[in-house]
Amino acid sequence: MFWYKYKVNMLILLYKHIFTNVRVSIYLSTMISIKPKDLPIAKLHGYLLAAVSPRPIALASTVDENGYVNLAPFSFFNVFSANPPILIFSPARRVRGNTTKHTLENALKTKEVVINIVNYEIVQQMSLSSTEYAEGVNEFKKAGFTEVVSEMVKPPRVKEAPVQFECKINEIVALGTEGGAGNLIICEVVKLHIDESILDSEENIDPMKIDTVARMGGNWYSRAKEGIFEVQKPIRTMGIGVDALPESIRNSTILTGNDLGILGNSERIPTEDEVREFIKEGIAKCPHINTANKENTQKQAQDMLRKGIVFDAFRLLMAIDLMNIK
Repeated sequence: MFWYKYKVNMLILLYKHIFTNVRVSIYLSTMISIKPKDLPIAKLHGYLLAAVSPRPIALASTVDENGYVNLAPFSFFNVFSANPPILIFSPARRVRGNTTKHTLENALKTKEVVINIVNYEIVQQMSLSSTEYAEGVNEFKKAGFTEVVSEMVKPPRVKEAPVQFECKINEIVALGTEGGAGNLIICEVVKLHIDESILDSEENIDPMKIDTVARMGGNWYSRAKEGIFEVQKPIRTMGIGVDALPESIRNSTILTGNDLGILGNSERIPTEDEVREFIKEGIAKCPHINTANKENTQKQAQDMLRKGIVFDAFRLLMAIDLMNIK
């Protein structure tokens, strides 16, 4: 009897050993193992950003020594201490060309920054502000944001942001000298501003009300209330900016900041001939377009923008003035 139980137990142990090895073998066969140095920097960058996600976004405003304002978003960002209150974000050196960003250059010179928190209501404008405009171009204007004078530092705040942190820069730590290397900008908060509308009854920030967004890999973002969504990156040829949109579009009471941000990312404004052609096609398909009112037409264009039909939405909005739609 003893030998029988012994053999049974040995068989059980043997099967467990075989099963474990098979399971480990299957697991390992599904994993890709890579040394960072064996990857091109751009590929490694993509893996890191897609895996370490979602990441909060610092919309950082700085000024240079001549007072020119710069605004740019960074997702290498987080809070690291409450006493003292420390935020850290990292503008990486560009992989192409190994150059540095205006934000880093300004931070090194002036040692001040305002970190504005990004929520869903301003995500398209934030994305537009990441466009590589020339030095001296004010991204506040290009993205359609409103500057608010800070109280303790020189860089302005973004009025539309639900929370704004005025910061002095304690230290900047360069992590390397090659393209893709980060630069840790260690910021101490000297004053914070919170929109009362995002607070609950106990004056805590309500996560549903603030509705923050965070970066993931590629064009993907995560929204606090509704999960992931996609935002097309600014075009490489440079968007015209919200400030270049016709006044009638910029001052619309229907279009949101996000809508204007999408339009501002367009490479150019449709020509009058392109708008007339659109009107001609529209009348052929929908004769009642001649009787449409301005509000409903803008709402239709807004719906087209949210479906990604940007150029036609732009032409429809331009048609309002051309057709004198009231």
